[in-house]
Amino acid sequence: MSSFYEVNEREGRTVDVLTNAGAGVRLMVARLGAEPVSLARQEAGGTWKGFLWRDGDLSKNPDGWNNHATVMGYYLHRLKDERTTYRGHEIRGGTHSFLRHKTFAEPEVDIRPDGSASLTYTMPSDGYEPTEYPFKVSLRLTYTLAADGAWRVTFRFQNEEPELSTHVSFGLHPGFAVGSLEQAQVLLPAGTYRRHLAPGNFLSGETETFQHPGGPMPFEKAKLPDSFLLEPVEVAERVFAMVDLSTKRFVSLICPEAPYLTLWSDGHDFICMEPCWGLPDAHEQLPFERKAGVQEIMAGGELARGFTIKANLDGQKSGWTSYAPLQH
Repeated sequence: MSSFYEVNEREGRTVDVLTNAGAGVRLMVARLGAEPVSLARQEAGGTWKGFLWRDGDLSKNPDGWNNHATVMGYYLHRLKDERTTYRGHEIRGGTHSFLRHKTFAEPEVDIRPDGSASLTYTMPSDGYEPTEYPFKVSLRLTYTLAADGAWRVTFRFQNEEPELSTHVSFGLHPGFAVGSLEQAQVLLPAGTYRRHLAPGNFLSGETETFQHPGGPMPFEKAKLPDSFLLEPVEVAERVFAMVDLSTKRFVSLICPEAPYLTLWSDGHDFICMEPCWGLPDAHEQLPFERKAGVQEIMAGGELARGFTIKANLDGQKSGWTSYAPLQH
């Protein structure tokens, strides 16, 4: 069997480890927040090389962002003054909502004959407080390592309210390690984009629409701490990439279902490429059900969305040998 599962205890946390030995890919997920804390490839000599910021390091970071790949939901980014109203109910919470602070139960493990394998984490509708989210919506979050080593992330929300539609925003916040911000590049596919401006982390209502020929992002890296909230308006193939020739890290993010992509860094040696189903609150706050980009789930219905990450140490396999416009 080319895939196997282990459980580790590290730094006081329980970590689930899924390894696809045939493809030479390993995923580590901390049960706190169901957060991926390591995505690694095995090099020719047998050592593992990680792709996430502080890959596999669970100690407290003395300087800068302390996470690796934050799971965001049932809302994401920010609530104005950390509170909002939803159909007469109050929601209170900090950045990216409550999932990051919940310790998930042991995942369902599925190892298949073709070498692919998955971990599924469940947040039941009674697993959170009414002030965190006032309606009954459960989540199944699945991480799959495909037979070829690609990493698939799937969010599956179930609205358990028999008569009411419900609303959620969600996504993943992975920070990809780079040798330096100066040498690494984020590559965008050609097309029309809309940037949503959010001074002070809240939407102003202003947008900027631009055409991009394909290739390095048209933004100054020094401004990444302000976040670039991008909406691909007319983009034929939603495949985004992070290329770092100095460390031979090549990451592609395949997300045709995600309506938004956030680019961010705090200035340290990582770049976040975040597929998002939603946007932050606006300075002029709207009720939660009218929040920009919020997703609606019909009564008794299900919402399933996902994306795929491919991480390689070989530029030829990735389709990138330079900073030329994106190819795959």
